[in-house]
Amino acid sequence: MARTLWVVNTLCCLGLLSLASAPLAGQSGQGKLKTSVNPGRTGVFVDGKYLGPAANFRMARTYALPEGEHEVRLCDPRYEDMVTKVKIEAGKTTKLSETMKALPPAQPPFGRLRTIASEKYAAVYVNGRFMGHAGEFNNPVQGLLLNPGEYTVKIVPVAGGPGHEEKIKIEADKTAIVRAS
Repeated sequence: MARTLWVVNTLCCLGLLSLASAPLAGQSGQGKLKTSVNPGRTGVFVDGKYLGPAANFRMARTYALPEGEHEVRLCDPRYEDMVTKVKIEAGKTTKLSETMKALPPAQPPFGRLRTIASEKYAAVYVNGRFMGHAGEFNNPVQGLLLNPGEYTVKIVPVAGGPGHEEKIKIEADKTAIVRAS
């Protein structure tokens, strides 16, 4: 019983703290960008910085941004990249709804790339092109299908930093694994 009350009190305090800080967020020149993009795995880049996928389990994601005009790039390897401008206002949510235009599907043969990274939403680039986030390619039944050849794979944490880069060779019907620390 005491533990339950502690949890309830803690949650109530956290709720009050978040309510109390809400006006401060608006005063500090922050607004939000809510993305509703089809497909949801599309990567969201704002002013050149990767923020994460547009949706998580089909739920639109919301990103805090400083007020002002920003360039938003939506990238998915199966679709044409899309670039637009958004205006973020302090204390308000700007909604971005887009449907990506499909590219022709790749043709076999394929090998598979798996990524293992400590951060689920770390961006995965193959030969400099955004391919998705690490969590999409991290277990034996998942992976990125690529034609046989040599590739440079880079995994960059959402928080930024140098990330992990390595050259790999993809062979037909085989799996290559890139591990980022």
